[in-house]
Amino acid sequence: MGGRVDESCVLTEGPWRHRFVGANGSRFHVAEVGTGPLVLFLHGFPEFWWAWNDIMVRVADAGFRAAAIDLRGYGASDKPPRGYDGYTMAADVTGLIRALGERSATVVGAGAGGMIGWAAASFHPKLVNRLVVLGAAHPLRLRAALFADPRGQFAASATVVRFQVPRFEHVLTRDDAALVGELMTRWSSPRWAATPEFAAYAARCREAMQIPQASFCALEAYRWVARSALRLQGYRFVKLMQRPSNVPTLQLHGELDKAVLPRTAQGSGRYVTAPYEWRLLPEVGHFLHQETPDVVTGEILRWLKTPA
Repeated sequence: MGGRVDESCVLTEGPWRHRFVGANGSRFHVAEVGTGPLVLFLHGFPEFWWAWNDIMVRVADAGFRAAAIDLRGYGASDKPPRGYDGYTMAADVTGLIRALGERSATVVGAGAGGMIGWAAASFHPKLVNRLVVLGAAHPLRLRAALFADPRGQFAASATVVRFQVPRFEHVLTRDDAALVGELMTRWSSPRWAATPEFAAYAARCREAMQIPQASFCALEAYRWVARSALRLQGYRFVKLMQRPSNVPTLQLHGELDKAVLPRTAQGSGRYVTAPYEWRLLPEVGHFLHQETPDVVTGEILRWLKTPA
């Protein structure tokens, strides 16, 4: 199956429309539904826009324009050989907000998409009017925990350390991307991982990761994090991220998240000077937008409607 997967596998029909939008020098696939203020959804690893298929429709029904993108390198978006650094991916987000014809948007990001959301809000606060982060620590909290918590966050990140190995993308996609399914099982709550819904979702993510170049691009973002730690570009990124965000931020985290430990994520509020809320969701793992979509949808809508 590996060589037969192409981008059409992510263009699933539904109440949304599929578009291709140019932003920040690349072409992005966007699934869009509804009218009203823009809510831009960013998926994490190893997902694609489908991460939000349920929630985005509910948000649209509540009077918003919901747009879920394939991040640079994923799904049906462009897969350039470079541009997987924190600066460029944050600029992808704000470029898309402009390209979609808006002056600002609420950004909702999960996992790696949440990390990009933190950066976009920090670097481009005029374009991000609200932020909702799921299963993602502030980048500086994660960085600190990797050094300060060797038995905790560093051990939890062992797989990401393996991503640094050259050509590891071939390991990721071997046997119909079996490793993607294993990682998703490990990072999910045991209850959800035993359901047919999980099996169906993991199968979609495994297929999308086999789109040519997607696995390489997905790993490049993690490789940049490691490489930049020793480079001037990484130092500048850290200095910029140290400026507190003035974007109202809601942070949701799964109690059973084994990819980003709750204790790693919990101190992220110190980097926000605007209204900030932290909520730990019981018996939920890393993919809380899929594991408990009712609760997550309710929290997103509450945050959208709370006066800034």
